Amino acid sequence: MAVTAAEVAVLDTAPTPAPARRTRLRFLRGGKTVTGLAILGFFVVLAVVGPWIAPYDPDRMSEEILRPPSGAHWFGTTQTGQDVLSQILVGTRGVLVVGFVAGFFATIFAVLIGVSSGFLGGVADELLSALSNIFLVIPALPLIIIIASFVSDAGDLLIAVVIACTSWAWGARVLRAQTLSLRRRDYVEAARATGEPTWRIICFEIMPNLTAVIASGFVGTVIFAILLEITLAFTGVADISNWNWGTVLFWAQSNQALAQGAWWWFVPAGLCIALLGAALSLINFGIDEFINPRLRTDTGASRNVRMRVGFTPVARKDRTAGARTADPAAPDARTPDKEPHA
Repeated sequence: MAVTAAEVAVLDTAPTPAPARRTRLRFLRGGKTVTGLAILGFFVVLAVVGPWIAPYDPDRMSEEILRPPSGAHWFGTTQTGQDVLSQILVGTRGVLVVGFVAGFFATIFAVLIGVSSGFLGGVADELLSALSNIFLVIPALPLIIIIASFVSDAGDLLIAVVIACTSWAWGARVLRAQTLSLRRRDYVEAARATGEPTWRIICFEIMPNLTAVIASGFVGTVIFAILLEITLAFTGVADISNWNWGTVLFWAQSNQALAQGAWWWFVPAGLCIALLGAALSLINFGIDEFINPRLRTDTGASRNVRMRVGFTPVARKDRTAGARTADPAAPDARTPDKEPHA
């Protein structure tokens, strides 16, 4: 079939297939994702080595009371002479431990209940959906307050487990809805027709298509758990003897740091909370772009196409393959010119 000049626009370069490795790592090429992972990696390093590189014991008092940032104390000192930088470094571990432990267990619960509910259907779906609805309305904060009132030492792990047990229901509902849309696909029906067991269909046919949704839910749960842990410490519900960023803000608020002009007491902890939240949000945005092609920018595999007004874009074939390239300025050599009929 001949292609007329009025319907052809030549692209500058021929499309080349992306290497397999670049296709697999497309998620890591986004600017938002790289920035978020870099900031998160920085805080993870601080959580690991923070207690070792802290210049002072965070509980040690001194005579240097309410000193502004200096060479001896980079983030200043508190009303009792404690080093704020040491408190920030030591408290980073507790924040990340609660966030990632709660996110991990909440994601496990959401996957087990949500995917099973959506794939099995019937009575199992009704029971698991009812269980999800019950946990969906249980408030996490009042429950943790009640548990902390009965437990003398409500540590980070206990708080993480309670947060995980009360925050998996929303993710389970999302995974159930996605599984309902996947369980009747052709490839799932083909696997069922060939006699594949249920666990294999779920693990090898359903789960790979839910990986991005699961990752996004995990990041969202980590953000929620971190903010809730800091809120509990700031309000004094959690054990204030365990240092984290919320504990720093609790002591700063209790000793009226703002009224005394000791901005260095609460600003570093607030900046750390904002940076960590921004990093996790950027990673979540990167996952959304990876899932949804409409949101893809630099994480996608789009090509820059130079358009010409009045022409329909047609990809040019590779010259080395012996293919003829259409020229919009020249008529088709294979089609003789015909005069229009009157």
